[in-house]
Amino acid sequence: MRSHGLRIAFFGASLVSARWNGAVMYYRGLLKALHARGHQITFYEPALPERQRHRDLKVAPDWATVVVYSVEGTAGLERCLEEARDADVVVKASHVGFLDEWLDARVLELRSGRTQVVYWDLDAPVSLERMAGNPEDPFRALVPRYDRVFTLGGGDPVVLAYRDLGARECVPIYSAVDPDAHPPVGAEHRFDCDLALLDDRQPDLERRVESFFLRAADLLPDKRFLLGGEGWGERPRPVNVRYVGPVPLREHNALRCSARSVLDISRDGMARFGFSPAPRLFEAAGVGACLITDAWEGIELFLEPGRECLVAQDGLEVAEAVLCLTDDGVRDLGQAARRRVLAEHTYAHRAVRVEQALGLG
Repeated sequence: MRSHGLRIAFFGASLVSARWNGAVMYYRGLLKALHARGHQITFYEPALPERQRHRDLKVAPDWATVVVYSVEGTAGLERCLEEARDADVVVKASHVGFLDEWLDARVLELRSGRTQVVYWDLDAPVSLERMAGNPEDPFRALVPRYDRVFTLGGGDPVVLAYRDLGARECVPIYSAVDPDAHPPVGAEHRFDCDLALLDDRQPDLERRVESFFLRAADLLPDKRFLLGGEGWGERPRPVNVRYVGPVPLREHNALRCSARSVLDISRDGMARFGFSPAPRLFEAAGVGACLITDAWEGIELFLEPGRECLVAQDGLEVAEAVLCLTDDGVRDLGQAARRRVLAEHTYAHRAVRVEQALGLG
């Protein structure tokens, strides 16, 4: 493998569409930062109609070559695999959305003396709990065959669990912020509220949204709450919760800069394992939003509770935080969070970590 300027073939969900693709900003920020460090990126994604119809990047980025392959049979994907054979690093991400199990195994055929094959688990707590509950899970046998496993987070608990399954190496590559994509912007009246939550409805998130966000709204009937994201339209909610529907990526910064405070909630598995900050935590900090987050182990590695964010154990504590925030407190928390992520948690920082894990550092 070359010592620098790697050719990286990345099989993921989508680089050009955020539709039901929560990792899209993680993909973009990290791969853009790797390109800036001299690496050549080719991103292979399936032509799933729902995603391709709702592309938010109408033109492919200049920092990656995007190859969209047919989901009619396997011929298109086979051609991509053959093309990727010349790469220095081949990445198979979780949750591609088309023939995932098949592709998990097939990419391993590309391993050679000069080509590393990496599995990138974007949902490691869920994957590990699934495999722990099913000794016959087909991915268990594949884990030791990958050169290494990267994860979106999880810290030592995830690293140790993957090593117990035979992983040669497991390295968390945490979410971060792309300062170019998430700068502070002007507030917009349509997003005015006391507390905003921006996330798509998912089974392993809904209970926690009810506990932290909707419960807080119940407790504070005179405060204004705003909910954005896919899938919440039919969900019963308190009258002081305004649902604005799916919010395009280009409007995320305005929403976060308009809300008096922003809530970030971890999914069930992420909260249980800890050390799993979602991309939206850093994106909100990047624009200088006043952050309230649910409690999870390891938060202090990323933001300092009480100075750079507020941490709540339940909906009651979320309500207390909303009620007690002063104008100075909102400003100071937001500015401190922004300083911290720009100093330590950008995708430029994460790209260096990827290089080190691949043996370049």
